[in-house]
Amino acid sequence: MLIDAHHHLWHYNAPEYGWIGPSMEVLKRDYLPAHLAYEMEKAGVSGTIVVQARQSIRETQWLLEEAGRTPFIRGVVGWFDLLSEHLADQLEQFATHPRLVGARHLLHDEPDDDFMLRPAFLKGMEKLQEYKLVYDLLLFPKHLGRAYILAEQFPEQRFVLDHLAKPFIRSGVMQPWKNDMEALATLPNVWCKISGMVTEADTARWRYEEFVPYLETVLAAFGTRRIMLGSDWPVCLLGAEYGQVMELPLRFIGGMEEVEKERICSLNAINCYQLE
Repeated sequence: MLIDAHHHLWHYNAPEYGWIGPSMEVLKRDYLPAHLAYEMEKAGVSGTIVVQARQSIRETQWLLEEAGRTPFIRGVVGWFDLLSEHLADQLEQFATHPRLVGARHLLHDEPDDDFMLRPAFLKGMEKLQEYKLVYDLLLFPKHLGRAYILAEQFPEQRFVLDHLAKPFIRSGVMQPWKNDMEALATLPNVWCKISGMVTEADTARWRYEEFVPYLETVLAAFGTRRIMLGSDWPVCLLGAEYGQVMELPLRFIGGMEEVEKERICSLNAINCYQLE
C-alpha cells in the first residue's frame, strides 16, 4: 500500500492564491480529486492526506466535504487560527469529523521568524493538543531551531515537518540544515515528510543524485519509523509529473527490507495521523 501523505486541492482564483506567481502558470487552474485519481492509479497510490493551501476556515470546511465524498482521501490537514480567541469554537466545529487529522499554518510566510513561539501561538497549541490533531510544520531551514523549541515544549503533541524544511537543494548547501535536522529528529514527537524536493531543485534540470544527500540525512536522523512520503501535487508540477515525484523516494528506499518500506510507504502516515 502506498499513501501520498501530502497533496493539495483547489478551485483556482487569483485573489485567494496570491502565492501562485507569474512563473507558475501550470498551477492556475482547478485541481480536484478527479484530476488526482488518474495520476494515483498510474503511480499505484491507494490513499492520500490533503493539506490546506489557504489560511481559511472555509477551505477547511471544503476539504472535509471533498474528503467525505472521496474514498481515497484518508485525512485532512486543515487550517485553524491558533492566535484567535475563537480557536476553541473553530476546533469544536470540526472536531467530530472523522477525516480531520491535523492542522497547519503557513509559518514560513510569516514576517516574524519567531511567530511559532509567540505566547498566543503557544496558547493555541495547548488547545490544539486537546483534540489530538497533528500539527504540520511548513518551514524554511532558518526556522528549524525554533521548531525544536516548540516541539520540545509539547512532548505529547505530534508534529510533522513538511518538505524536509525546504533545504537548498538547487545550490547543494547542506549546513546548517543538516545539523538542525539531526537536532530536531532527536525529539520523538516529530516526523518528517519526504516531499517538496523537486521545487527546491532546478525545476528544469534536476537529477535524482542531487536529492540523495538530503534523503540520507533524513533517513539517518529520523529512521524508518518517522518518515513518510508526499507528492506536494499539484505544486510538484512546477518541476515534475506526479509519478516522477512519487518514484524518487521509492527509488531511494528500494534496497530496504520489505517491513521498512511498508512503514515509510504507508504505516508511518497511518500511525502518525491516526488514519481510519
